[in-house]
Amino acid sequence: MSAESQRKTEHIPEWKREEIDDLVATLESYDSVGIVDLTGIPSQQLQDMRRDLYGTAELRVSRNTLLVRALEAVDEGFEQLTGYISGHVGLIGTNDNPFGLYKQLEASKTSAPINAGEVAPNDIVIPEGDTGIDPGPFVGELQSVGANARIQEGSIQVLEDSTVLEAGEEVSADLSNVLSELGIEPKEVGLDLRAVYAEGVLFEPEDLELDTDEYRSDVEAAVGRARNLAINASFPTAQTLPAQLGKASGEAKNLAIHASIENEDVMPDLLSKADGQVRALAAQIDDQEALPEELRDLEQPEAESSDEQSDDESEAAGDDEQEADEAADEDEEDDDGDAGAALGDMF
Repeated sequence: MSAESQRKTEHIPEWKREEIDDLVATLESYDSVGIVDLTGIPSQQLQDMRRDLYGTAELRVSRNTLLVRALEAVDEGFEQLTGYISGHVGLIGTNDNPFGLYKQLEASKTSAPINAGEVAPNDIVIPEGDTGIDPGPFVGELQSVGANARIQEGSIQVLEDSTVLEAGEEVSADLSNVLSELGIEPKEVGLDLRAVYAEGVLFEPEDLELDTDEYRSDVEAAVGRARNLAINASFPTAQTLPAQLGKASGEAKNLAIHASIENEDVMPDLLSKADGQVRALAAQIDDQEALPEELRDLEQPEAESSDEQSDDESEAAGDDEQEADEAADEDEEDDDGDAGAALGDMF
């Protein structure tokens, strides 16, 4: 340590030393540590947010200079966060992963009134409908800020959705008063994550914005395609073997029927096939006296091609293959569900 830095350290008040030590302890206690923007959050709402985070994350607010000193005191890469300390910020620590922390902070944001002089974060719209306010000068105030309003049925009503301010424009005092009177809170208040450091990696908000539903769907589709490939390539796994055995059983039965292999499992199908062939042949013989009594007076089959007859004869085998395919589809749905459950643990 240089003489100059030593002199600076020596002149740090005791309370600051203790605060830095506490911040360092916080940094070393959590798997993920981030910097959050606290600008514009009222004190009461900040306390509510801190209470809501209790048990899952810890929010520490301190002087920026002390936050920087604490981050630099921990030789684990946390000093990368010092570049995000400016304005009104806080330190947040959690044992959740950065994606879970970002999702939690975004979900905890609440609506709030917007004050005169603030910039609209998005288009401000006064919705169509009855305001519930008795006739009076307020209808003129609504009209002055750009709302299509008039007195109808004993109250002030907005006749259509009215965009009274576009995103990026400054809120006037008149508009702020009108929105407050209507109970419209167009501003979203919450902890904005500037950056988070975890396991040697620095993440910014754009790195953490994931559409988990789309991601889940992509993984489930990939699992389904992989399973389909394994089945068709005859690659045995614990997940595909039941469907592969079902498919093989159906194919073996189909082969046995067409090759007339005598087996107790296919004998009923062979007999049914033979019976159908005999009846089809008997129906084409003109001399009924030449036929046994049970085969007489059979109707001529309707113009069936030999291919169609063959299809009918192998219908039983085809049904078995279809059952195997359906079983494979059911197994695939189960695998997709398992993949979804695994993703649920991640997010």
